[in-house]
Amino acid sequence: MDLPQLEDLGPVSGKRVLVRCDFNVPISGGVITDDMRIRLPLDTLTWLLDQGAEKLTVCSHLGRPKGKPDPKYTIAPVRQHLYELLAARGADTSRVELLENLRYDAGEEGNDPALVASLVENEDLYVDDAFGAAHRAHASIVGPPAFLPSAAGRVLAREVAVLDGLLAKPKRPFVAVLGGAKVSDKLGVIEALLEKVDALLVGGGMCFTFLAAQGHTTGASLLEESQVGTCERLLASVAASGKRILLPTDIVALSPGGTFGAGKEPDGEVRQLGPDVPDGWTGLDIGPGTAAAFADEIASAATVFWNGPMGVFEDPRFAAGTKAVAEAVASAKGFTVVGGGDSASALKQFGLDDQVDHLSTGGGASLEFIEKGDLPGLAALRQAADRARA
Repeated sequence: MDLPQLEDLGPVSGKRVLVRCDFNVPISGGVITDDMRIRLPLDTLTWLLDQGAEKLTVCSHLGRPKGKPDPKYTIAPVRQHLYELLAARGADTSRVELLENLRYDAGEEGNDPALVASLVENEDLYVDDAFGAAHRAHASIVGPPAFLPSAAGRVLAREVAVLDGLLAKPKRPFVAVLGGAKVSDKLGVIEALLEKVDALLVGGGMCFTFLAAQGHTTGASLLEESQVGTCERLLASVAASGKRILLPTDIVALSPGGTFGAGKEPDGEVRQLGPDVPDGWTGLDIGPGTAAAFADEIASAATVFWNGPMGVFEDPRFAAGTKAVAEAVASAKGFTVVGGGDSASALKQFGLDDQVDHLSTGGGASLEFIEKGDLPGLAALRQAADRARA
């Protein structure tokens, strides 16, 4: 994908640069619990400073403050941490300003021209390094490229290069692992991946709709009855193409009335079952047999893409399947890509987040890129480059 790079901006010395980052980091009690999204754009920011930029105006969203100021979502802890990280690299932080949370203004998500105008005022250049927000047609993403010479930052460029290569020329066998709750949420991604992969491994809540399509009982497990026919169609099409969809052959389930999830006291009987879940029981993880089969597929793959947990991994009783997949991806000899979101959280929980080839900063953005082959933020940058060349 022909995105303009930092070097395409021309001379940066003496210029004022608006930089969109994705600093949407987890914060608990005012403390940042994972600073990966703050650390990654440092290469972009220090490059601009080293090239002599007069000032960097950095902006980001944080959480969902719903278009108005909310102290819970202040960017202040991020600002302090960013300045400390830049100072540790010897950067002149007096030339860097991190604005308050963009989503304090309803115009951000509404792509309000007035907010765009205020962002680009007195700026000379624009750099988008927020891959995690590139699938949003928000003011700070698609607005500035219409007015300023623009380029992709290092994080955004790397994300697109990896995903573009993953889809264009993957080394084979290419195995994708998908989890998460609903088939309907990932139907477009499933269909796009089935055109590219040799095998698709399905876990998480979505597996039960596929199992129902095979005639299995699902008990009280998550089931999208409206998507059973869709799953039947997908299974039939894969059988005809010679590709494979692998579904769980065993399930870890919770007894009727049992409790699980954040903030709840764990209760109930946990039992390993076959692919059929009895009435009242809830499947919450893939079983050990399935986990071993999935791990074998991952180990033999030349390219692996993983997005979505295999179960409710936040509950230790239902974490084994996700952990087995995470360990298999981390130890795989093939090229491994993890699509952000809960998968990234799982890798971090199991201490494996530094053992994959590419850990995406944007779960939703990576999935939409796989499904559609483009994102609003990327299109805006290319259009800016086209105008500059015209």
